[in-house]
Amino acid sequence: MTSSDETARDAAASTPARARDDARAVGVMLPRDLPAEGFVRFARRAEELGFDELWVVEDLEFRGGIAQAGVALAVTESIRVGIGILPAAARNVAFAAMEVGTLAELFPGRLDVGVGHGMPGWMRQVGAWPASPLTLLDEHLVALRALLRGERLDAHGRHVDVAGVRLSSPPPVVPRLLAGVRGPRSLALAGRVADGTVLAEPVTPEYVAEARAHIGPTGEHRIVGYAVAAVDADGGAARAAVRPGLAAIGGADWVPHLAPLPFAADFAALRDACASGAELAQRMPDAWVDQLAVTGTPEQARARVAALHDAGVASMVLIPVGEDPFAALDSLARVL
Repeated sequence: MTSSDETARDAAASTPARARDDARAVGVMLPRDLPAEGFVRFARRAEELGFDELWVVEDLEFRGGIAQAGVALAVTESIRVGIGILPAAARNVAFAAMEVGTLAELFPGRLDVGVGHGMPGWMRQVGAWPASPLTLLDEHLVALRALLRGERLDAHGRHVDVAGVRLSSPPPVVPRLLAGVRGPRSLALAGRVADGTVLAEPVTPEYVAEARAHIGPTGEHRIVGYAVAAVDADGGAARAAVRPGLAAIGGADWVPHLAPLPFAADFAALRDACASGAELAQRMPDAWVDQLAVTGTPEQARARVAALHDAGVASMVLIPVGEDPFAALDSLARVL
């Protein structure tokens, strides 16, 4: 065993055990640009530190979500792994069911799968943006669940056309299927056909309330929220560290996240006055940063996570920022 392994083991041993609560879970996102040699180390360290969940992303030009999830599940023992999100148009649903079913069969009860429309720009870039994104997602989720349940599927819809397909070895535990969406009609669809919804960053209590209103009264429906996060004994240092992670939220795709906020109009005015997302992130008032991220001292960050849980988020997934993802990961564990 190397000295670095021993240090990680000793630090993990000193981390207090945390009782798991599936309704108030805290997860962490594996950085999409993490060098390959750090992948296994990051996954294992997240488990050692006591995070309930590890989420991987499938962003165009980075790494595939299913491949990442398979490795993460294989090198850990109990941490739940989520994929957020798989674009429905990128895979034939029968082959998607084979991939997801394989992971769920090999690692029963440890997998969540987010499926969404995909970012329109990326999907158009690869020629996969469908004529009707809502119809595709509806048909895809319904068919995927049926196949994972072991049903023989005949479905002849607008986008999903499957004739007599059945998994030969369906998983003993069907993974939760969540819709990774934004916007009223997509959220209503999630409430009808998905086990939950993945809300991309920035997630605030106001945005959660707005999303839940569109999702509707569905009984058990798991909300997974993403938030850029930085924690430091110096709350100001944490806020400074988290600002670059907010640079992307000025675009049109993020309007649904920001519209419910009391400073939405002022945000729009500042966005229009800035030449770039980086400038916008640096010029935001501190109070806005505190609302749009999980940041501050451990106590402040913990209180923010609790507020998001109270608002209806079952799993709060923290997105580490900074040049050293492992230092960021260890720091975020202070929220647990």
